[in-house]
Amino acid sequence: MRGLLRSLLPTLLLLLQPWETQFQFAGPRCRTGPLDLVFVVDSSRSVRPFEFETMRQFLVGLLRSLDVGPNATRVGVIQYSSQVQRVFPLGAFSRREDMERAIWALVPLAQGTMTGLAIQYAMNVAFSVGEGARPPEERVPRVAVIVTDGRPQDRVAEVAAQARARGIEIYAVGVQRADVGSLRAMASPPLDEHVFLVESFDLIREFGLQFQGRLCRKDLCAEGGHGCQHQCVSAPGTFHCACNPGYQLAADNKSCSAVDHCSFGNHSCQHECVSTFGGPRCRCREGHDLLPDGRSCQARDLCNGVDHGCEFQCVSEGLSYRCLCPEGRQLQADGKSCNRCREGHVDLVLLVDGSKSVRPQNFELVKRFVNQIVDFLDVSPEGTRVGLVQFSSRVRTEFPLGRYGTAAEVKQAVLAVEYMERGTMTGLALRHMVEHSFSEAQGARPRSLNVPRVGLVFTDGRSQDDISVWAARAKEEGIVMYAVGVGKAVEEELREIASEPAELHVSYSPDFSTMTHLLENLKGSICPGQVEGYRRASATAGRSFCSFSLP
Repeated sequence: MRGLLRSLLPTLLLLLQPWETQFQFAGPRCRTGPLDLVFVVDSSRSVRPFEFETMRQFLVGLLRSLDVGPNATRVGVIQYSSQVQRVFPLGAFSRREDMERAIWALVPLAQGTMTGLAIQYAMNVAFSVGEGARPPEERVPRVAVIVTDGRPQDRVAEVAAQARARGIEIYAVGVQRADVGSLRAMASPPLDEHVFLVESFDLIREFGLQFQGRLCRKDLCAEGGHGCQHQCVSAPGTFHCACNPGYQLAADNKSCSAVDHCSFGNHSCQHECVSTFGGPRCRCREGHDLLPDGRSCQARDLCNGVDHGCEFQCVSEGLSYRCLCPEGRQLQADGKSCNRCREGHVDLVLLVDGSKSVRPQNFELVKRFVNQIVDFLDVSPEGTRVGLVQFSSRVRTEFPLGRYGTAAEVKQAVLAVEYMERGTMTGLALRHMVEHSFSEAQGARPRSLNVPRVGLVFTDGRSQDDISVWAARAKEEGIVMYAVGVGKAVEEELREIASEPAELHVSYSPDFSTMTHLLENLKGSICPGQVEGYRRASATAGRSFCSFSLP
């Protein structure tokens, strides 16, 4: 037994030799000039403990062959499995001893193999200036060495291409079970110089020797003669040409030509495609505006884009516009104003949406808008009578038709109205108007006097109950209905509420702050003479009217 131990002793001493002596790369330290080098180490569960130790020794041995320092080679290490862990960033250590200490303390993660995630981290974080990488304008080469033993569980080709496009040179080192296709998808060109496949972790030393040799080569970009038209991207021992944004590398891999993004045929522009450095951009023909989707075009509505000055209605016609007056009124010589409407009597009931979606500050704008309507009416017991109903989840008569005899009284009462909040029961409000608001008890004049009855519904959203029955009933009762929508008001509901033609009886504003432009339409439409003209036309002619579209 004693003789057997004596014969095995040299072998045991060799095995117990410190591993750091097994990966000493021959030759002097490689003086590469400035270099940012990040090792991306696979520590998934498929890497067995003794294999991970071999990889650790490889890293330490390679470090000792490099000229490490703040102005020379900066080194960072990350490890990954199902997640990514920073071992130390590029700017953490300037002494080789500190780097080796961090590598010896490394504990494997022992989970999955998310190589694509690790490349993404290296590109966005490890090579960032905040982590110690030198700024791009200093043109310091950036090199990533990925060491893995298995097939990635996520996609690597796209993210590796992005990293290479940012000037990161990638070496892919596969050991044992590594997938060659994935290694080639990750590595920089030429692949025969950037892809290494070794049969076992024991042979990884061979890659270290080759890698050391490549790092010690000259900076070919700095020496000139590279022939790149725009940019020469240097990597240890090699280079490749790159183009400025908006250009692509030609077949000779040196010259650059402008990218015609429109020629690809996938821009989807409705009118015209314009190629720019940043990609394709859509442009509309004269008289049209580009919509928010960046592709579609819409005929420009000059009425919304200019101070047209039309008293009643502005109609956009291509590159120009014209003013219209309501039926029974004539356009004046200035082409903008209309002659004054004929005096008459009207009973007007305003249905105001007081739901929660309106919000208090906007409700104040609504009250101001109502008072502006009152300003152009001849309010008196013999002229125009005004009533106001507010609705939300319930209906409340704020003041009936017969209560106030002057415009000043009506406006003061409007300002005193308190906001209800809650839901939007527009159908319930229409029923209340038909059954109560236009009754003689509420101040409406008898039907025998043939005084026009007008209802104006103001709302900002979809009704929570059915409106069809009472909207139709209101018109059957001879009430001329107007619908004013703001914001998220529903076009179909506004049309159902309003009398025909919709062009004169439906108004819309995108938000509360801009709804005052609707006043000009309402001034002419609610004019007593205009209302009476509509009642006669609808009673006798039975004709169709033009449609009206909300923006």
